[in-house]
Amino acid sequence: MPPKKSKPTTQKVPSVTPADVSKEPAPAESPPETKDSSVPSKRKGNAKTKDNPSKAPRRSARGAPQPQPDPVKLLQYLLSPASLDACRPKDETEDLKTRGGHLRTYSASTFTPFEELVCAVILSRPISHALGLRSIRTLFNEPYEFTTPKKIRSAGFDGVIKAVNEARTQHRQKTAEELILLADAVVEHLGDGEDDVHLERVRKECGFEWEKEREMLKSHVKGLGKTGLDIFARRIQAQWPNPYPFADQKTLSGLQKLGLPASAEDFRKLIEDHWTELDVKDLEGDEDEQKRRAFVRILERAVGVDLEGNADTVRAEAAPNSE
Repeated sequence: MPPKKSKPTTQKVPSVTPADVSKEPAPAESPPETKDSSVPSKRKGNAKTKDNPSKAPRRSARGAPQPQPDPVKLLQYLLSPASLDACRPKDETEDLKTRGGHLRTYSASTFTPFEELVCAVILSRPISHALGLRSIRTLFNEPYEFTTPKKIRSAGFDGVIKAVNEARTQHRQKTAEELILLADAVVEHLGDGEDDVHLERVRKECGFEWEKEREMLKSHVKGLGKTGLDIFARRIQAQWPNPYPFADQKTLSGLQKLGLPASAEDFRKLIEDHWTELDVKDLEGDEDEQKRRAFVRILERAVGVDLEGNADTVRAEAAPNSE
């Protein structure tokens, strides 16, 4: 008798439920994941072959050279309100249309050092750019207006968690707890009372040395690590000259994608060399402070443009004005 043929065994693949999928999102300042362009396309199309030599392969518009605006025109465009929509999430643009231009936003408003510290804590959480900025809008505008340590402490955990829930963000309980701890840290270690929003105590106790200030903030603010400290430094240098000129690696990458210098010192020098050509009438302070504020505004918009994937759009918008 011929031997019996054994039946092939099949491996049962377990079903995947939503609980099996990792829920941890990218950090608030991480760009969206892109497909690996090294994987060859399966589309056959009109590729040139021996049997059909007359047909050349298609040339993708994506590979076409992008217009390169004059650096000064690009600087001016990024300083102007015209660039705002390219660097903010779409829901922020819609929120402004619905609630009015008085709305305080991370993209366009001037914040106190205390508010900048709140923003740094929020944006260093592993959440999307849109969720981070929506959380900031919710906390700093009516009806909550958590703009001082006193207001956060008076609201208590129930009040803060209500605001965080309204923002529809992630890690809500942990975020609420860290904001209350931040308010306590300012009152006890970093500021002069519940109403202090300038944090001059930090600067004075550290002898106006940024590295010492950075270490003091890190030791007293729960949830503020390297990413959060970099975000805070990038923004606070408009008001505190100690860190200037500072740009973290993520921001430098955004500048490079726009065709601007990818080093903080070179970028500072570009602004300095063309200062008289830039329209900076809306910037506060004396000339030195205006230069720092221009530096920070462009950095912030460059990183926003990068996170929203709008670098080519901004280059194209600025290019016609460079002729």
